[in-house]
Amino acid sequence: MTDRRDTRLSVLFIFATLTLNSMGVGLILPVMPDLIRDVTGGDIAEAAGWGGILATSYAVMQFLFAPTVGALSDRFGRRPVLLVSLAVLAADYVVLALAGSIWLLLAARLVGGITSATQSTAAALISDLSTPEDKARNFGLLGAAFGIGFVFGPVIGGLLAEFGTRAPFWVAAGLASVNLIFGASVLKETVTDEIRRPFDLRRSNPFSVFAKLREMPSLLPLLTLFFLYEFAFLVFPSTWAYFTQARFGWDTATVGLSLATFGIAMAAVQGGLIGIVLRRLGETRTIVWGFLFNTLTFALLAVVGNGTAILLLAPLSALGAVVTPALQSRIANTVAVDSQGEVQGLLASVRAVAMIFSPLVMTQTFRAFSGADAVANVPGAAFLLAMGLMIVALLINASLCRAAPASQSA
Repeated sequence: MTDRRDTRLSVLFIFATLTLNSMGVGLILPVMPDLIRDVTGGDIAEAAGWGGILATSYAVMQFLFAPTVGALSDRFGRRPVLLVSLAVLAADYVVLALAGSIWLLLAARLVGGITSATQSTAAALISDLSTPEDKARNFGLLGAAFGIGFVFGPVIGGLLAEFGTRAPFWVAAGLASVNLIFGASVLKETVTDEIRRPFDLRRSNPFSVFAKLREMPSLLPLLTLFFLYEFAFLVFPSTWAYFTQARFGWDTATVGLSLATFGIAMAAVQGGLIGIVLRRLGETRTIVWGFLFNTLTFALLAVVGNGTAILLLAPLSALGAVVTPALQSRIANTVAVDSQGEVQGLLASVRAVAMIFSPLVMTQTFRAFSGADAVANVPGAAFLLAMGLMIVALLINASLCRAAPASQSA
């Protein structure tokens, strides 16, 4: 009974940790424009430029250090890696709350990216703790944690911003500290001497997964579609707070509310609606209609000048998220059964690369077409860029669909 109780508490700790990690990202999204303007003294366009740099630096560190953190947990154990990461994360939020320069914000985001690279360790701990019958359910909790964090993070961040741009960081630091104490009290080590592995730097190479492309060249067009979609869809978290403030003068609470409704809609699409759509349309038509819907949505977001209409359009735009699971299914069905793990790792790496470059490109596009020295006053320029990427994806997909019947008939 004690072992089962310890297991439940450990799983609860992992759930809380991943929820807080996800919430921490969403928590600061609504306040980043005001915080950056506070420390730089610039306008909203300059703030967006720096916002992209901060987001990209965070994603780069997360991508580079995820294999290393996982390898360290195989050597030293899950417990110390997770607890140290939480302690550093709490301190990182304090630095963000006190930061008086953009360079200190950048340093804090770099450190934050490293501390957030614990998903693989958390997943390994879940695997260690779970019986074969419980694994699927417990892994499902990991996805639920990310969803809950993304939904509530922006709302809480927007509301806390009423007490100042630094308030969300102090609350995030407090939550991380409470969770650290909880983890130190309940978390048991699962890495025993029998399964402990020596640390090998070669297993820490985040680029090694791309070598698999040489073995599966037929996947390149499909992975290109996946990359284009992920790159384009990241326009929302990358530019939304800056775009809506510049275009409609939204406050942080409204920005947080709109991001939360978008997150809820995303969860509904990924969790339920996608099954209905796939049954009705199939993979191929779901991908086509998804790209078309995204093209239209990005165009509307770029040109519609009514804030209320945009607030209603934000959750509807999440319907375009049917593309991701449909593409993942199509890619998975393209390769052999014994290659599924490699392919999923490849997809995760492609998504990580999109998360590195998209915030930088999207925010710099917004900056170029906003502010006093703008090339032209088009705050929705980043959404027009996303629309263009969707058109390119449609053309590539059309060529793949034309090639498929030809190869089958041959």
